[in-house]
Amino acid sequence: MAPVYKYFFNLILIQYVFIYLSEIFLFMNFISEPWPWYIGGPAIAVVLFLLLFSEKQFGMSSNLRTLCAMAGAGKKTVFFNFDWRQYRWNLIVAIGAAVGGLIAANFMTDGSVGAIHQDVVLQLDSMGVYGAGENYMPETFFSADAFSNPKTLALLALGGFLVGFGTRYAGGCTSGHAISGLSNLQLQSLFAVIGFFIGGLLMNHFLLPYLL
Repeated sequence: MAPVYKYFFNLILIQYVFIYLSEIFLFMNFISEPWPWYIGGPAIAVVLFLLLFSEKQFGMSSNLRTLCAMAGAGKKTVFFNFDWRQYRWNLIVAIGAAVGGLIAANFMTDGSVGAIHQDVVLQLDSMGVYGAGENYMPETFFSADAFSNPKTLALLALGGFLVGFGTRYAGGCTSGHAISGLSNLQLQSLFAVIGFFIGGLLMNHFLLPYLL
């Protein structure tokens, strides 16, 4: 290749590299910022339409039952005696959510936490819950020292049991009922969602201050 042509070839190649890197940078900025409702909302609607079209229902808590069935719990309990292979797609969703969250938290964020109203921060501080607005998981419950506190461990264990038992007893969690169930026009999901909000309000305003 003649020197002059080689020079122009290298110049064009460098330009394409810079354009490619700039597009990656802009895309990274786009995915590292919170998306507005008019992007996230329709995206959820499209996913639910595809699930409805394929005769599948989305939910996270049902994966716990699937995992127990995979581990052989169906030999002991009828509740876990089912063909878990037909729910493998939902396990992939759960794994993707965990891996995606790990990647986003470590490689696609500047370390800032979503904005929380200052009144909420002050209310939590008054109840002894510190770190709101600074960390996604409050240090009161998720710091290294918190796991040596018997009261904190008891609250986490009780909360985990209630979530695990409640979601299976109700036939689904918030994502199963509020997103998938309501989109399928299931009346029981409407009752469940109403119960979620009533229970949340009662817990936040009446029970939580006494538990903490």
